[in-house]
Amino acid sequence: MSNLLKGIKKPFLVTLALLLICGLAYPLFLTGISQVIFPKQANGSLITADNKTVGSVLIGQDFTDERFMKCRPSAVNYNTYTVEDKKDGKYTGISSGSKNYGPTNPELSKRVKQDISEFLAANPSVKKEDIPTDLLTASGSGLDPHISPESADVQIPALAQSTGLSESRLKEIVRNSSQSKFLGVFGEDTVNVLKVNLQISKDLNLIKTIK
Repeated sequence: MSNLLKGIKKPFLVTLALLLICGLAYPLFLTGISQVIFPKQANGSLITADNKTVGSVLIGQDFTDERFMKCRPSAVNYNTYTVEDKKDGKYTGISSGSKNYGPTNPELSKRVKQDISEFLAANPSVKKEDIPTDLLTASGSGLDPHISPESADVQIPALAQSTGLSESRLKEIVRNSSQSKFLGVFGEDTVNVLKVNLQISKDLNLIKTIK
């Protein structure tokens, strides 16, 4: 019995030590470092308005008000359901990840056609062929809060009409909410839609109605 205990003593102590180092000390150390050096990022890069959290610069949102810029198709609300859906068995429970349809899925074509129709109705000065691709396609995660500068520019005329703000002011807001390629080489130039809409809300004193 004593030999058995001696045999498992070292493996047990090694396992316990690794558990404490890798499972407790290391995560706590990194969490502490991130809270000191990058507190905003470590806490989700949240954006607040009137002391209320309205979103994250990392997560896209579905904006329905005509006074706000539209993001690309988002998976933020993909898991919503009604009482009827649950009773009928259409709701299968909480899940993660986005519903990115494959190119051969007829639901993709149906969704894109609907998005085109809705966008043209909201932006009558824009032609179908002038709609930037990223406004009709979801990102890999379905949660990307950014759109291309072209997608922002194409919405400005309709936003100017619905908000009463001048096109020059809206373009200034877009510029201030834009991010260039990392080191001028990596990635793409992007516009953060939540930041744009938050500034539009401030200009119109509509902070409490952003949705």
